[in-house]
Amino acid sequence: MSQARWQALWLLNSQRRSWLARLLWPVSLVYGALIALRRGLYQWGLKQSRRVNVPVIVIGNVVVGGAGKTPTVISVVNHLHAQGWRPGVVSRGHGRVSQHVVHVQADTALDDSGDEPALIHLRTQAPVCVAAKRVAAAEALLAANPDVDILVCDDGLQHLALHRDLEIVVFDDRGAGNGWLLPAGMLREPWPRVSRASASDMVLRQRREDKTDAPLACSPGTQVFGAVRRLADHVVGPRGESMALERLSSQRLTAVAGTARPGVFFDMLRARGISPAVEVGLADHASQADYAALMEENPPVLLCTEKDAVKLFPLLLASPAGQRSEVWAAPLELTPDPGFFTALDERLQALKRRT
Repeated sequence: MSQARWQALWLLNSQRRSWLARLLWPVSLVYGALIALRRGLYQWGLKQSRRVNVPVIVIGNVVVGGAGKTPTVISVVNHLHAQGWRPGVVSRGHGRVSQHVVHVQADTALDDSGDEPALIHLRTQAPVCVAAKRVAAAEALLAANPDVDILVCDDGLQHLALHRDLEIVVFDDRGAGNGWLLPAGMLREPWPRVSRASASDMVLRQRREDKTDAPLACSPGTQVFGAVRRLADHVVGPRGESMALERLSSQRLTAVAGTARPGVFFDMLRARGISPAVEVGLADHASQADYAALMEENPPVLLCTEKDAVKLFPLLLASPAGQRSEVWAAPLELTPDPGFFTALDERLQALKRRT
């Protein structure tokens, strides 16, 4: 069974208390004890979070499996730009081969940057720095970009070494799944958080246009907002060209998604009237070799996610074989409740007054 299929099977079982989840539950108890100990070391002062000289917003998931963190990072960074901030983004860069500090540029090799940091830089044009340790990434980014006045940390809710001034926790329509910790469930940490010292500041619940949210409990005082994510009305090509998404509805196309939940992308296409003849689900953070193998099959029309495009488009432009295929990427649009950005701005103004 392929990695993508194992991933899909595990995600399915983590949403209900199946026999597999119950079998893994004792391991979850051990995992939970380790998480509690690690957080306790910081709360008891035995370990210290590192502060930097600008506010830090951490955006992440307490669940695994593609809850919509990257679209949220892009949306928040673009909002900060519009409000006059000069944001930078730090990330670990999951899936990359290199472990050293890398300042992401348009021509940075994906093995050095990772696919999500590359996409964030492309969509926001903000400085992006990746490193194995987020503190190192933050310090390197600020040293290289002294005009940056706020940092957005892509993921990192459970990585407490970098001090944060604001946390935004992202959920999708699955909520907290079966409510159990890894590996029996999809939770990276207990939810809802029980102590005020560990309570998150804001929760953004994302859903597709055609889905409703699962119930989700939150700690008292947590601000909870909704958001709708949908595919844009257009698709983009490797040279920046674009056309209406609906023009693909009559074509025989292959859809590919190298994400935590490829089926979500395929469902969103069908909701927009696009029925792929072939659906290819790759593992999250799939290697460029996987995309190269796909291009060897010379699909006439290929439609992918933006995350896939950062790996697929360079291959297409460099390969004579790939140029025989027509390849498009479908951008994802995230529309939070209006109150989300209002609350975010109020929080940031309060931070400004304290500094």
